[in-house]
Amino acid sequence: MNKNLKTVIGVIIALAVVIGICVVLSHTEVKDFHEKYEGVDLAEEVEGMERTGSYTGYLNEHAGVKKADKDVEVNLMDYTSEGDVHEEENAVFTETGSKITWNVDVPEEGMYRLFIEYKLPESRGVAAERTVYINDELPFEDARNIAFTRMWMDGGEVKVDNQGNEIRPRQVEYFDWQSAYFKDDMGYIAEPYLFYMNKGANTLTFEADNEPMLISKVVVSAATERPTYEEYAAANAGKSDSAEAKSFMELIQGEDSTIRSESSLYAKYDRSSPTTSPNSVTTTKLNYVGGESWRSSGQWIEWNVEIPADGFYNIMVKGRQNYARGSVSTRSVLIDGEIPFKELEEISFGYNNDWDSITLADENKTPYNFYLTKGTHTIRLEATLGGMGTILQEMEDSTYRLNQIYRRILVYTGANPDIYRDYHIDTTYPEIMEAMELESKRLYKIVDDMVAYSGQKADNIATAQTIAQQLERFCAKPQKITTEFVTFKDNITSLGTASLKMSETKLDIDYLVVSGTDTQPKKDKANFFTKAAHEIKSFAASFVVDYNSVGDVYDENSGEEIVKVWVLTGRDQGTILKSMVDDDFTPNSGVKVNVEIVDPGALLNAVLAGRGPNVVLSVGADQPVNYALRGAAEDITQFDGWEEVMSHYSESSYEQYRLDGHIYGIPETQTFNVMFYRKDVLEELGLEPPQTWQELIEMLPTIQGNNLSVGIPTAAGSSGATAASTSIMSNVPDLSMYFSLLYQYGGDMYNEDGTKTTVNTEAGVRAFDDYVRYFNDYGIPTIYDFVSRFRSGEMPIGISPYSTYNTLMVSAPEIRGLWDFTLIPGTEVNGQIDRSDFITGSATMMISTDNDQLRQNSWEFMKWWATADTQVRFGREIEALLGSSARYATANRDAFSNLSWSADDIAVLDEQWDQTVGIREVPGGYFTGRHISNAIRKVLNEKVDSRETIIDYSILIDEEIIKKRKEFGMPVEE
Repeated sequence: MNKNLKTVIGVIIALAVVIGICVVLSHTEVKDFHEKYEGVDLAEEVEGMERTGSYTGYLNEHAGVKKADKDVEVNLMDYTSEGDVHEEENAVFTETGSKITWNVDVPEEGMYRLFIEYKLPESRGVAAERTVYINDELPFEDARNIAFTRMWMDGGEVKVDNQGNEIRPRQVEYFDWQSAYFKDDMGYIAEPYLFYMNKGANTLTFEADNEPMLISKVVVSAATERPTYEEYAAANAGKSDSAEAKSFMELIQGEDSTIRSESSLYAKYDRSSPTTSPNSVTTTKLNYVGGESWRSSGQWIEWNVEIPADGFYNIMVKGRQNYARGSVSTRSVLIDGEIPFKELEEISFGYNNDWDSITLADENKTPYNFYLTKGTHTIRLEATLGGMGTILQEMEDSTYRLNQIYRRILVYTGANPDIYRDYHIDTTYPEIMEAMELESKRLYKIVDDMVAYSGQKADNIATAQTIAQQLERFCAKPQKITTEFVTFKDNITSLGTASLKMSETKLDIDYLVVSGTDTQPKKDKANFFTKAAHEIKSFAASFVVDYNSVGDVYDENSGEEIVKVWVLTGRDQGTILKSMVDDDFTPNSGVKVNVEIVDPGALLNAVLAGRGPNVVLSVGADQPVNYALRGAAEDITQFDGWEEVMSHYSESSYEQYRLDGHIYGIPETQTFNVMFYRKDVLEELGLEPPQTWQELIEMLPTIQGNNLSVGIPTAAGSSGATAASTSIMSNVPDLSMYFSLLYQYGGDMYNEDGTKTTVNTEAGVRAFDDYVRYFNDYGIPTIYDFVSRFRSGEMPIGISPYSTYNTLMVSAPEIRGLWDFTLIPGTEVNGQIDRSDFITGSATMMISTDNDQLRQNSWEFMKWWATADTQVRFGREIEALLGSSARYATANRDAFSNLSWSADDIAVLDEQWDQTVGIREVPGGYFTGRHISNAIRKVLNEKVDSRETIIDYSILIDEEIIKKRKEFGMPVEE
């Protein structure tokens, strides 16, 4: 047998083996893990590892108490109160920060729900939040900050731009009465909360955490079960059903919704499917609603339908869930504000690349018959997690307990334990081993529940199985805890991320059909031929249609003075801006604007070539002055009304855009630091958040003695970035805390004329010396991932940009209520605490032009863009589109207070904002940050003398400043 033949036979045998294995695996049933937790009490808590204050624990405490079956209506006007509470519109008005208390006489002990009818008056446009106290006690932690939604609607008709594209109307708030139960904002608990009340006298208190609210009715409600469809049908049996009703059919387009719970749930357009109605491959047609923004439990969209006669009707929903493979998106169906029967608490849309028309029907596909009277009715679809909610609640609780286990081991072994040492964790901390064993079984149960619910083992739930297996190994061989400790922490983080992804329930709605019982609506389904035809048309259209153009596009060679605006951030921002320009700015001012989305690197070359924009958004803080030095930026103080525009900004926000009494940019976004802290961890350690740097130093032995750490921004890199968890220094130094210390100590970056640096003065040297000592002498880490460490409790105190708040709210739901933020530590001066805090951001800049009319038109645009109303609308739409983690950091103080921050958070941020300081930009200033970073790194790495180092580098900074001032013909200090 020759060599080639042997090779061929070998390959054939190998393929046969692989195919055989695949066949065997494909016929192998996916086994569950029930034997691992069968007979185990998974509700049991290990002492020291339990989660106190949870709703689950509250229900367990009252497990033997029956659910109430009778409503008790509260005497609304018989109340006591604190703060601004008064009667208005036959209701009680409660202002933010107020408390209102009623006495409630309950006929029998039981578990009750809380129901209110309310209206939210015009205010900041965000959801109202209330905290509930029963008999002056908070029943459970999630009874804090329960949210009540506002209502939004289209502010006009759909417009068509000069390219034939439809432009969605502006969203405006709709003010009317609503009704709601107190329930879980996250949607983990599908049913309204249950509250225990004694027989007889009780007190019920609502504390207004956020936004004013009018309350017209409060009911301590019975916790009765909703009827089944069988019961609903029996109750409506025998009711009239006319021929007109039987033959009726009406299609309601998804984009024609009347009201919705959030301004982000507006009409959108889709070109991907040939069956989307209406359809166009050449122009933008608003043809569906929902999408990425309809992802959180509790969000709802409502449509009106006109019913011609009393009778029975069927409902079909054409929806699409092509966002998450292996999961389902669920919605509750409400008719006229109520879920008619239990089966409509949850209708599911499985993953499908194309539209799916679902008739609301039972498990045998028999359509539900809804009895509707003649007249207008509403159909509402509300996002819900359904059966997934309970699983996600268990995952969140598990993530919290796993972090507790991790932190307990961390205190003993440190973050990087010696893999060659036996720590005897099993004998030193037997309760940890017990907790690991129990948590492993809980995680296996979560995996089984998820597979049973979704019908398959999706990627997101695999992390739970990985940790369960890891915990099993730890229990069998405790020495593996130290060798896999870092991996264990990473897996916990992955589990938290997985639960977040699973909690998203995105869905598209093309249309709804309400039809009589004798009609059968057509179900649109794309086939090979319709798909092929659609793709061919789309391909042909791509040669003639500019899909990148947004809104009205004007010919710049027409002779009109058209303002060209460049957006350097992204397509989403540019699209929203252009939509706002077309429906607000241009109609009201008559100034035409073209918006282009451009890479930031293209700006300089375009300006040099004379082909740049007139106005550019989101330029770096150092850019306006540097462009102005070269005659390329306009001074805004030459225009009428500039003082009014700048009055809405802190002076520190535009300090960096000043030069010799001129201002070359309007602040657009800003960022500054606050101090985040874990309330639970500090309480365990017996500590309070530090007010001064000296207090922080004094508590370091306690924190570090427990193998925990504190986070301070460092020149070693972007300490908030995940990539900074490596030992390699980042190229992006964070000098914000050094700058803050410099100003707290009474120093400044430059002298009054900006001709030389003053970091070599006594105040500057002291700030530099103390800053590097935090790392060299006190062992504070220079490289860390703050969000991950804060989430696990490993870093209970950290200085970080306030935008980290949004990241934590979104990415770490398992610690909600356990952390907060406050002012940064300050320096005590003459009995006062100086909390000076460095601020920076981005700016809107006007490029120089000789055309006076174009210059004036550009200023009109900049004035409009800088107004609070424009900034609020832009901020809300960006957050709605991209999520809470992308909350817009507007520099406009009036606009900032109207974004989605709570009243308490705004109070803290405003107080810190008032103490911010900006650093002037001077010729050659780019060398300043670079050489201060070099000085810090040199002291940290080589342990050289800090005073000599900063003085040496100050000489280099001054040399560059002198060189650049001479280059620009500016006076220098001899």
